[in-house]
Amino acid sequence: METNPSAEDQETNDGVTSAEVEETPAEEAPATITEETPAETADAGTSSEAAPAPVTEVTADETTPAETAEDETAGEETQEETVEEAAPETVAETTDDETAGDEAAPTQDGRIRRAALLEGTITSTSPTSVTVDLGEGAEGTIPARELERLGRSTIESFKEGEKILVFVVNPSNHEGKTILSVNRAIEEMDWQNAEKYSKEGTVYEGNIAGYNKGGLIVRFGRLRGFVPQSQIADARQARMKGKTPEERFGGMVNDEIFVKVMEVDRSRNRLILSERSASRERREERKKELIDELTVGETRQGRVVSLEDFGAFVDVGGAEGLVHLTEITWKHITHPRDVLSVGQTVNVEVISIDPQRKRIGLSIKRQEADPWDEVATTFQVGDLVQGTVTKLTKFGAFARLVEAEDIEGLIHISELSEQRVAHPREVVAEGEKLTLRIVKIDVKNRRLGLSLKAVNSAEWLDRDLQAFASNTDEAEDTNGNESTEDTEEDE
Repeated sequence: METNPSAEDQETNDGVTSAEVEETPAEEAPATITEETPAETADAGTSSEAAPAPVTEVTADETTPAETAEDETAGEETQEETVEEAAPETVAETTDDETAGDEAAPTQDGRIRRAALLEGTITSTSPTSVTVDLGEGAEGTIPARELERLGRSTIESFKEGEKILVFVVNPSNHEGKTILSVNRAIEEMDWQNAEKYSKEGTVYEGNIAGYNKGGLIVRFGRLRGFVPQSQIADARQARMKGKTPEERFGGMVNDEIFVKVMEVDRSRNRLILSERSASRERREERKKELIDELTVGETRQGRVVSLEDFGAFVDVGGAEGLVHLTEITWKHITHPRDVLSVGQTVNVEVISIDPQRKRIGLSIKRQEADPWDEVATTFQVGDLVQGTVTKLTKFGAFARLVEAEDIEGLIHISELSEQRVAHPREVVAEGEKLTLRIVKIDVKNRRLGLSLKAVNSAEWLDRDLQAFASNTDEAEDTNGNESTEDTEEDE
Protein backbone atom coordinates (compact mmCIF):
# COMPACT_ATOMS: atom_id res chain seq x y z
CA MET A 1 0.00 0.00 0.00
CA GLU A 2 1.41 3.41 -0.95
CA THR A 3 1.41 6.24 1.59
CA ASN A 4 2.50 9.84 1.63
CA PRO A 5 5.71 10.57 3.54
CA SER A 6 5.52 12.46 6.80
CA ALA A 7 7.12 15.86 7.30
CA GLU A 8 9.99 14.13 9.10
CA ASP A 9 10.66 11.91 6.08
CA GLN A 10 10.86 14.97 3.84
CA GLU A 11 14.24 15.98 5.33
CA THR A 12 15.34 18.36 2.61
CA ASN A 13 16.49 21.94 2.52
CA ASP A 14 14.48 22.82 -0.55
CA GLY A 15 11.83 24.88 1.19
CA VAL A 16 8.86 22.50 0.86
CA THR A 17 6.56 22.78 3.89
CA SER A 18 4.94 19.91 5.71
CA ALA A 19 1.53 21.27 4.72
CA GLU A 20 2.41 20.89 1.06
CA VAL A 21 3.52 17.32 1.63
CA GLU A 22 0.28 16.38 3.35
CA GLU A 23 -1.70 17.52 0.33
CA THR A 24 0.31 15.32 -2.03
CA PRO A 25 -1.44 12.36 -3.63
CA ALA A 26 0.29 9.02 -3.08
CA GLU A 27 2.87 8.03 -5.71
CA GLU A 28 4.99 4.97 -6.29
CA ALA A 29 8.13 7.09 -6.38
CA PRO A 30 9.13 10.70 -5.80
CA ALA A 31 7.43 13.37 -7.87
CA THR A 32 9.02 16.47 -9.27
CA ILE A 33 7.75 19.92 -8.42
CA THR A 34 8.01 23.39 -9.83
CA GLU A 35 9.84 25.77 -7.54
CA GLU A 36 7.96 29.07 -7.58
CA THR A 37 9.12 31.06 -4.54
CA PRO A 38 11.34 34.11 -5.07
CA ALA A 39 14.25 32.41 -3.31
CA GLU A 40 14.00 29.34 -5.46
CA THR A 41 13.66 31.43 -8.63
CA ALA A 42 17.02 32.99 -7.99
CA ASP A 43 18.53 29.52 -7.70
CA ALA A 44 16.90 28.04 -10.75
CA GLY A 45 19.13 26.74 -13.49
CA THR A 46 16.78 28.36 -16.07
CA SER A 47 15.20 31.78 -15.53
CA SER A 48 13.62 34.50 -17.56
CA GLU A 49 16.91 36.38 -17.52
CA ALA A 50 18.42 33.60 -19.67
CA ALA A 51 15.44 32.22 -21.56
CA PRO A 52 15.92 29.21 -23.80
CA ALA A 53 16.13 29.57 -27.57
CA PRO A 54 12.84 30.73 -29.15
CA VAL A 55 10.28 28.05 -29.76
CA THR A 56 7.47 28.94 -32.11
CA GLU A 57 4.94 26.53 -30.66
CA VAL A 58 5.17 23.43 -28.52
CA THR A 59 2.38 21.78 -26.59
CA ALA A 60 2.38 19.27 -23.81
CA ASP A 61 0.83 16.70 -26.14
CA GLU A 62 3.87 16.68 -28.41
CA THR A 63 6.32 15.18 -25.90
CA THR A 64 7.38 11.54 -25.80
CA PRO A 65 7.90 9.94 -22.38
CA ALA A 66 11.27 8.22 -21.89
CA GLU A 67 11.73 4.61 -21.00
CA THR A 68 11.24 3.88 -17.35
CA ALA A 69 14.02 3.60 -14.77
CA GLU A 70 12.98 0.02 -14.14
CA ASP A 71 13.78 -0.89 -17.76
CA GLU A 72 17.14 0.88 -17.56
CA THR A 73 18.11 -0.75 -14.28
CA ALA A 74 17.11 -4.39 -14.51
CA GLY A 75 17.07 -6.36 -11.32
CA GLU A 76 15.80 -3.51 -9.16
CA GLU A 77 12.09 -4.33 -9.28
CA THR A 78 11.64 -3.68 -5.57
CA GLN A 79 13.03 -0.17 -5.77
CA GLU A 80 9.68 1.63 -5.82
CA GLU A 81 8.36 -0.40 -2.90
CA THR A 82 11.00 1.02 -0.58
CA VAL A 83 11.43 4.58 -1.82
CA GLU A 84 9.26 7.32 -0.32
CA GLU A 85 7.95 10.28 -2.32
CA ALA A 86 10.62 12.94 -2.88
CA ALA A 87 8.27 15.90 -3.23
CA PRO A 88 4.60 16.79 -3.73
CA GLU A 89 3.09 16.95 -7.17
CA THR A 90 3.21 20.19 -9.10
CA VAL A 91 0.00 22.10 -8.49
CA ALA A 92 -0.17 25.37 -10.43
CA GLU A 93 -1.93 28.17 -8.60
CA THR A 94 -4.77 29.57 -10.65
CA THR A 95 -7.04 32.57 -10.49
CA ASP A 96 -10.54 33.07 -11.74
CA ASP A 97 -9.03 34.81 -14.75
CA GLU A 98 -6.95 31.77 -15.53
CA THR A 99 -9.73 29.22 -15.22
CA ALA A 100 -12.62 31.16 -16.65
CA GLY A 101 -13.44 30.43 -20.24
CA ASP A 102 -12.04 26.88 -20.17
CA GLU A 103 -14.63 25.85 -22.67
CA ALA A 104 -13.91 28.78 -24.99
CA ALA A 105 -12.33 28.10 -28.34
CA PRO A 106 -8.82 29.39 -29.15
CA THR A 107 -8.90 33.12 -29.92
CA GLN A 108 -7.28 35.39 -32.49
CA ASP A 109 -5.37 32.65 -34.34
CA GLY A 110 -4.57 28.95 -34.12
CA ARG A 111 -1.22 29.57 -32.46
CA ILE A 112 -2.74 30.78 -29.23
CA ARG A 113 -4.16 27.74 -27.55
CA ARG A 114 -3.98 26.31 -24.06
CA ALA A 115 -0.50 24.99 -23.06
CA ALA A 116 1.17 26.57 -26.11
CA LEU A 117 4.72 27.83 -25.60
CA LEU A 118 5.30 31.12 -27.43
CA GLU A 119 7.86 33.85 -27.72
CA GLY A 120 6.59 37.39 -27.39
CA THR A 121 7.72 40.99 -26.87
CA ILE A 122 7.00 42.98 -23.71
CA THR A 123 4.99 46.08 -24.64
CA SER A 124 4.17 47.47 -21.20
CA THR A 125 4.82 46.78 -17.51
CA SER A 126 3.11 47.81 -14.28
CA PRO A 127 3.16 46.58 -10.67
CA THR A 128 0.03 44.52 -11.36
CA SER A 129 0.59 43.11 -14.84
CA VAL A 130 2.87 42.77 -17.85
CA THR A 131 1.49 42.97 -21.39
CA VAL A 132 3.14 40.84 -24.07
CA ASP A 133 2.80 41.19 -27.84
CA LEU A 134 2.37 37.69 -29.28
CA GLY A 135 2.59 38.80 -32.90
CA GLU A 136 0.01 39.14 -35.68
CA GLY A 137 -1.99 41.60 -33.60
CA ALA A 138 -2.42 39.26 -30.63
CA GLU A 139 -1.38 40.11 -27.07
CA GLY A 140 -1.55 38.49 -23.66
CA THR A 141 -1.20 39.43 -19.99
CA ILE A 142 0.99 38.14 -17.19
CA PRO A 143 -1.29 38.75 -14.16
CA ALA A 144 -0.38 40.08 -10.70
CA ARG A 145 -0.68 36.66 -9.10
CA GLU A 146 2.05 35.35 -11.42
CA LEU A 147 4.29 38.35 -10.74
CA GLU A 148 4.05 37.75 -6.99
CA ARG A 149 5.63 34.32 -7.46
CA LEU A 150 8.57 35.63 -9.49
CA GLY A 151 11.81 36.84 -7.96
CA ARG A 152 12.62 40.52 -7.83
CA SER A 153 15.54 40.15 -10.24
CA THR A 154 13.24 38.46 -12.76
CA ILE A 155 10.60 41.19 -12.51
CA GLU A 156 13.24 43.91 -12.85
CA SER A 157 14.45 42.28 -16.06
CA PHE A 158 11.05 42.86 -17.70
CA LYS A 159 11.72 45.81 -19.99
CA GLU A 160 9.63 47.13 -22.84
CA GLY A 161 10.87 45.71 -26.13
CA GLU A 162 12.52 42.67 -24.49
CA LYS A 163 11.78 39.19 -25.84
CA ILE A 164 10.16 36.76 -23.42
CA LEU A 165 9.06 33.11 -23.47
CA VAL A 166 5.53 32.55 -22.17
CA PHE A 167 3.11 29.68 -21.58
CA VAL A 168 -0.55 30.12 -22.54
CA VAL A 169 -2.60 29.38 -19.41
CA ASN A 170 -5.93 30.48 -20.87
CA PRO A 171 -6.37 31.70 -24.46
CA SER A 172 -9.48 33.69 -23.52
CA ASN A 173 -10.79 34.30 -20.00
CA HIS A 174 -14.18 35.77 -19.06
CA GLU A 175 -12.91 39.21 -20.12
CA GLY A 176 -11.51 37.92 -23.39
CA LYS A 177 -7.89 38.30 -22.25
CA THR A 178 -5.14 35.80 -22.96
CA ILE A 179 -3.55 34.79 -19.63
CA LEU A 180 0.18 33.98 -19.74
CA SER A 181 2.72 32.47 -17.33
CA VAL A 182 6.50 32.81 -17.23
CA ASN A 183 6.96 30.16 -14.52
CA ARG A 184 5.01 27.61 -16.51
CA ALA A 185 7.06 28.45 -19.60
CA ILE A 186 10.30 27.78 -17.75
CA GLU A 187 8.84 24.58 -16.33
CA GLU A 188 7.72 23.48 -19.79
CA MET A 189 11.21 24.05 -21.18
CA ASP A 190 12.69 22.05 -18.28
CA TRP A 191 10.39 19.12 -19.07
CA GLN A 192 11.37 19.28 -22.73
CA ASN A 193 15.06 19.43 -21.77
CA ALA A 194 14.62 16.42 -19.49
CA GLU A 195 13.04 14.46 -22.33
CA LYS A 196 15.90 15.48 -24.61
CA TYR A 197 18.51 14.36 -22.06
CA SER A 198 16.68 11.05 -21.67
CA LYS A 199 16.40 10.43 -25.42
CA GLU A 200 20.04 11.32 -26.16
CA GLY A 201 21.49 9.68 -23.05
CA THR A 202 23.38 12.86 -22.20
CA VAL A 203 24.98 13.28 -18.77
CA TYR A 204 23.48 16.18 -16.78
CA GLU A 205 25.59 18.16 -14.31
CA GLY A 206 23.69 19.50 -11.31
CA ASN A 207 23.74 19.91 -7.54
CA ILE A 208 22.16 17.94 -4.72
CA ALA A 209 19.30 20.09 -3.43
CA GLY A 210 18.14 17.79 -0.63
CA TYR A 211 17.24 14.23 0.28
CA ASN A 212 14.57 12.01 1.76
CA LYS A 213 14.35 8.49 3.14
CA GLY A 214 14.85 6.86 -0.25
CA GLY A 215 17.56 8.91 -1.92
CA LEU A 216 18.74 12.30 -3.18
CA ILE A 217 16.89 15.28 -4.69
CA VAL A 218 18.69 16.94 -7.62
CA ARG A 219 17.61 20.27 -9.07
CA PHE A 220 16.91 20.10 -12.82
CA GLY A 221 16.16 23.71 -13.68
CA ARG A 222 12.86 24.45 -11.92
CA LEU A 223 12.13 20.75 -11.59
CA ARG A 224 13.47 18.39 -8.95
CA GLY A 225 14.61 14.95 -10.00
CA PHE A 226 15.00 11.97 -7.71
CA VAL A 227 18.04 9.67 -7.47
CA PRO A 228 17.01 6.44 -5.69
CA GLN A 229 19.63 5.06 -3.31
CA SER A 230 20.15 2.09 -5.62
CA GLN A 231 21.17 4.54 -8.38
CA ILE A 232 23.74 6.43 -6.29
CA ALA A 233 27.33 5.81 -7.45
CA ASP A 234 29.50 3.39 -5.46
CA ALA A 235 31.99 6.09 -4.49
CA ARG A 236 29.23 8.21 -2.95
CA GLN A 237 27.61 5.21 -1.27
CA ALA A 238 30.93 4.50 0.44
CA ARG A 239 30.51 7.87 2.19
CA MET A 240 27.04 7.01 3.49
CA LYS A 241 27.26 6.36 7.23
CA GLY A 242 24.57 6.13 9.88
CA LYS A 243 20.99 4.97 10.10
CA THR A 244 18.96 8.15 9.53
CA PRO A 245 18.60 9.99 6.19
CA GLU A 246 20.28 13.02 7.73
CA GLU A 247 23.31 10.97 8.77
CA ARG A 248 23.57 9.26 5.39
CA PHE A 249 22.82 12.16 3.06
CA GLY A 250 23.06 15.41 5.05
CA GLY A 251 26.70 16.06 4.23
CA MET A 252 26.06 15.73 0.47
CA VAL A 253 23.68 18.69 0.11
CA ASN A 254 25.01 21.24 -2.43
CA ASP A 255 27.58 18.72 -3.72
CA GLU A 256 28.08 18.55 -7.48
CA ILE A 257 26.58 15.45 -9.09
CA PHE A 258 26.48 13.97 -12.59
CA VAL A 259 23.35 12.01 -13.53
CA LYS A 260 21.49 10.50 -16.46
CA VAL A 261 17.74 10.93 -16.94
CA MET A 262 16.18 7.48 -16.65
CA GLU A 263 12.45 8.29 -16.66
CA VAL A 264 10.32 11.29 -17.55
CA ASP A 265 6.62 10.93 -16.78
CA ARG A 266 4.95 14.34 -16.90
CA SER A 267 1.48 12.96 -16.21
CA ARG A 268 2.72 11.69 -12.84
CA ASN A 269 5.32 14.43 -12.29
CA ARG A 270 8.13 11.87 -12.17
CA LEU A 271 11.74 12.64 -13.04
CA ILE A 272 13.99 9.70 -12.14
CA LEU A 273 17.77 10.13 -12.37
CA SER A 274 20.74 7.77 -12.06
CA GLU A 275 24.21 8.72 -10.87
CA ARG A 276 25.40 5.13 -11.29
CA SER A 277 24.75 5.14 -15.06
CA ALA A 278 26.42 8.52 -15.51
CA SER A 279 29.41 7.42 -13.43
CA ARG A 280 30.03 4.39 -15.63
CA GLU A 281 30.08 6.53 -18.76
CA ARG A 282 32.24 9.23 -17.20
CA ARG A 283 34.70 6.66 -15.86
CA GLU A 284 35.10 5.10 -19.29
CA GLU A 285 35.68 8.48 -20.91
CA ARG A 286 38.11 9.53 -18.19
CA LYS A 287 39.94 6.21 -18.36
CA LYS A 288 40.54 6.68 -22.07
CA GLU A 289 41.98 10.13 -21.42
CA LEU A 290 44.07 8.87 -18.49
CA ILE A 291 45.53 5.99 -20.51
CA ASP A 292 46.86 8.55 -22.98
CA GLU A 293 48.37 10.59 -20.13
CA LEU A 294 49.98 7.85 -18.03
CA THR A 295 53.39 6.25 -18.50
CA VAL A 296 54.71 3.02 -17.00
CA GLY A 297 56.83 3.77 -13.93
CA GLU A 298 54.91 6.93 -13.09
CA THR A 299 53.80 7.37 -9.47
CA ARG A 300 50.48 8.90 -8.44
CA GLN A 301 48.39 9.40 -5.35
CA GLY A 302 45.05 7.61 -5.43
CA ARG A 303 42.05 6.64 -3.34
CA VAL A 304 40.83 3.09 -2.72
CA VAL A 305 37.28 2.84 -4.11
CA SER A 306 36.55 -0.89 -3.79
CA LEU A 307 38.06 -4.15 -2.52
CA GLU A 308 37.69 -7.49 -4.29
CA ASP A 309 39.06 -10.96 -3.60
CA PHE A 310 41.64 -10.51 -6.36
CA GLY A 311 42.77 -6.97 -5.51
CA ALA A 312 41.85 -3.33 -4.94
CA PHE A 313 40.56 -0.69 -7.36
CA VAL A 314 42.18 2.72 -6.89
CA ASP A 315 40.97 6.02 -8.38
CA VAL A 316 44.01 7.84 -9.78
CA GLY A 317 42.34 10.94 -11.17
CA GLY A 318 38.81 10.18 -12.28
CA ALA A 319 39.49 6.65 -13.51
CA GLU A 320 40.29 3.41 -11.74
CA GLY A 321 43.24 1.08 -11.95
CA LEU A 322 43.68 -2.37 -10.40
CA VAL A 323 46.20 -3.18 -7.70
CA HIS A 324 46.40 -6.98 -7.85
CA LEU A 325 46.50 -8.86 -4.55
CA THR A 326 50.18 -9.68 -5.13
CA GLU A 327 51.02 -6.00 -5.69
CA ILE A 328 49.47 -4.64 -2.50
CA THR A 329 52.18 -5.54 0.01
CA TRP A 330 55.33 -7.61 0.36
CA LYS A 331 53.61 -9.48 3.19
CA HIS A 332 51.51 -12.55 2.58
CA ILE A 333 47.81 -11.57 2.71
CA THR A 334 44.64 -13.46 1.80
CA HIS A 335 42.42 -10.44 1.06
CA PRO A 336 43.03 -6.71 0.38
CA ARG A 337 41.00 -5.81 3.46
CA ASP A 338 43.85 -7.19 5.56
CA VAL A 339 45.84 -4.00 4.88
CA LEU A 340 43.52 -1.60 3.00
CA SER A 341 40.14 0.07 3.51
CA VAL A 342 37.76 1.87 1.13
CA GLY A 343 38.49 5.60 1.07
CA GLN A 344 42.13 5.17 2.09
CA THR A 345 44.69 7.37 0.30
CA VAL A 346 47.65 5.45 -1.15
CA ASN A 347 50.67 6.06 -3.37
CA VAL A 348 50.77 3.79 -6.40
CA GLU A 349 53.12 3.09 -9.28
CA VAL A 350 51.84 2.49 -12.82
CA ILE A 351 53.16 -0.94 -13.83
CA SER A 352 51.09 -1.68 -16.95
CA ILE A 353 48.83 0.09 -19.47
CA ASP A 354 46.57 -1.77 -21.93
CA PRO A 355 44.91 0.79 -24.28
CA GLN A 356 42.91 -1.84 -26.19
CA ARG A 357 41.37 -3.41 -23.10
CA LYS A 358 41.35 -0.06 -21.27
CA ARG A 359 43.12 -1.47 -18.23
CA ILE A 360 45.58 0.19 -15.88
CA GLY A 361 47.80 -1.95 -13.64
CA LEU A 362 49.03 -0.39 -10.39
CA SER A 363 51.30 -1.39 -7.52
CA ILE A 364 51.45 -0.18 -3.94
CA LYS A 365 54.26 -2.39 -2.66
CA ARG A 366 56.76 -1.08 -5.21
CA GLN A 367 56.61 2.25 -3.45
CA GLU A 368 58.08 0.55 -0.38
CA ALA A 369 61.53 -0.93 0.28
CA ASP A 370 61.83 -4.50 -0.96
CA PRO A 371 62.38 -6.66 2.15
CA TRP A 372 63.90 -9.37 -0.03
CA ASP A 373 66.96 -7.18 -0.44
CA GLU A 374 67.55 -7.68 3.27
CA VAL A 375 66.95 -11.42 3.01
CA ALA A 376 69.53 -11.75 0.24
CA THR A 377 72.21 -9.89 2.19
CA THR A 378 71.43 -10.99 5.74
CA PHE A 379 70.42 -14.66 5.66
CA GLN A 380 71.99 -17.80 4.25
CA VAL A 381 70.81 -21.36 3.75
CA GLY A 382 71.40 -23.23 7.00
CA ASP A 383 70.84 -20.25 9.31
CA LEU A 384 68.66 -20.73 12.37
CA VAL A 385 65.90 -18.10 12.68
CA GLN A 386 62.90 -17.35 14.87
CA GLY A 387 59.49 -17.49 13.19
CA THR A 388 55.80 -17.15 14.11
CA VAL A 389 53.28 -19.50 12.51
CA THR A 390 50.71 -17.41 10.61
CA LYS A 391 48.69 -19.95 8.60
CA LEU A 392 48.15 -23.70 8.29
CA THR A 393 47.40 -25.45 4.98
CA LYS A 394 47.18 -29.05 3.84
CA PHE A 395 50.67 -28.87 2.37
CA GLY A 396 52.41 -27.08 5.26
CA ALA A 397 52.58 -24.02 7.50
CA PHE A 398 53.56 -20.41 6.82
CA ALA A 399 55.77 -18.62 9.33
CA ARG A 400 56.73 -14.94 9.52
CA LEU A 401 60.36 -14.19 10.43
CA VAL A 402 60.78 -12.33 13.70
CA GLU A 403 63.82 -10.43 12.38
CA ALA A 404 62.09 -9.51 9.10
CA GLU A 405 58.34 -9.24 9.65
CA ASP A 406 57.57 -8.56 5.99
CA ILE A 407 58.95 -11.98 5.03
CA GLU A 408 57.05 -15.23 5.32
CA GLY A 409 58.46 -18.66 4.57
CA LEU A 410 56.85 -22.04 4.02
CA ILE A 411 57.46 -24.98 6.30
CA HIS A 412 56.51 -27.80 3.96
CA ILE A 413 54.61 -30.64 5.62
CA SER A 414 57.60 -32.91 4.93
CA GLU A 415 59.81 -30.51 6.93
CA LEU A 416 57.72 -30.52 10.08
CA SER A 417 58.82 -33.84 11.58
CA GLU A 418 60.78 -36.98 10.96
CA GLN A 419 57.50 -38.83 11.50
CA ARG A 420 54.65 -38.94 8.97
CA VAL A 421 52.30 -35.96 9.42
CA ALA A 422 48.72 -36.00 8.07
CA HIS A 423 48.13 -32.31 8.73
CA PRO A 424 50.37 -29.52 10.07
CA ARG A 425 48.01 -28.97 13.03
CA GLU A 426 49.39 -32.22 14.50
CA VAL A 427 52.76 -30.51 15.02
CA VAL A 428 52.30 -26.72 15.13
CA ALA A 429 49.58 -24.14 15.81
CA GLU A 430 48.87 -20.65 14.48
CA GLY A 431 50.58 -18.00 16.60
CA GLU A 432 53.23 -20.42 17.89
CA LYS A 433 56.81 -19.11 17.94
CA LEU A 434 59.42 -21.59 16.66
CA THR A 435 63.13 -21.94 15.99
CA LEU A 436 63.45 -22.85 12.31
CA ARG A 437 66.23 -23.53 9.83
CA ILE A 438 66.41 -21.88 6.42
CA VAL A 439 66.66 -24.61 3.78
CA LYS A 440 65.95 -22.56 0.65
CA ILE A 441 66.30 -18.92 -0.46
CA ASP A 442 64.86 -18.03 -3.90
CA VAL A 443 65.23 -14.26 -4.21
CA LYS A 444 64.10 -14.20 -7.85
CA ASN A 445 60.75 -15.83 -7.09
CA ARG A 446 60.68 -14.46 -3.52
CA ARG A 447 60.33 -17.82 -1.83
CA LEU A 448 61.80 -18.88 1.49
CA GLY A 449 61.91 -22.53 2.56
CA LEU A 450 61.97 -23.31 6.29
CA SER A 451 62.33 -26.54 8.24
CA LEU A 452 61.44 -27.56 11.76
CA LYS A 453 62.81 -31.08 11.61
CA ALA A 454 66.24 -29.86 10.41
CA VAL A 455 66.79 -27.67 13.47
CA ASN A 456 68.57 -30.50 15.34
CA SER A 457 69.73 -32.41 12.27
CA ALA A 458 73.27 -33.83 12.30
CA GLU A 459 73.57 -32.64 8.72
CA TRP A 460 73.93 -29.11 9.97
CA LEU A 461 75.92 -29.90 13.15
CA ASP A 462 79.30 -28.73 11.84
CA ARG A 463 77.79 -25.48 10.59
CA ASP A 464 76.04 -24.88 13.89
CA LEU A 465 79.33 -25.41 15.79
CA GLN A 466 81.12 -22.97 13.51
CA ALA A 467 78.34 -20.43 13.94
CA PHE A 468 78.45 -20.93 17.71
CA ALA A 469 82.21 -20.46 17.80
CA SER A 470 81.99 -17.37 15.64
CA ASN A 471 79.34 -15.87 17.86
CA THR A 472 81.47 -16.68 20.96
CA ASP A 473 84.53 -14.98 19.48
CA GLU A 474 82.50 -11.92 18.59
CA ALA A 475 81.08 -11.79 22.09
CA GLU A 476 84.58 -12.10 23.66
CA ASP A 477 85.94 -9.38 21.38
CA THR A 478 83.09 -7.13 22.33
CA ASN A 479 83.60 -7.77 26.05
CA GLY A 480 87.37 -7.28 25.71
CA ASN A 481 86.92 -3.95 23.99
CA GLU A 482 84.53 -2.83 26.65
CA SER A 483 87.00 -3.84 29.42
CA THR A 484 89.86 -1.96 27.72
CA GLU A 485 87.72 1.12 27.41
CA ASP A 486 86.77 0.90 31.12
CA THR A 487 90.49 0.57 32.14
CA GLU A 488 91.48 3.54 30.05
CA GLU A 489 88.74 5.58 31.62
CA ASP A 490 89.91 4.58 35.15
CA GLU A 491 93.52 5.60 34.35
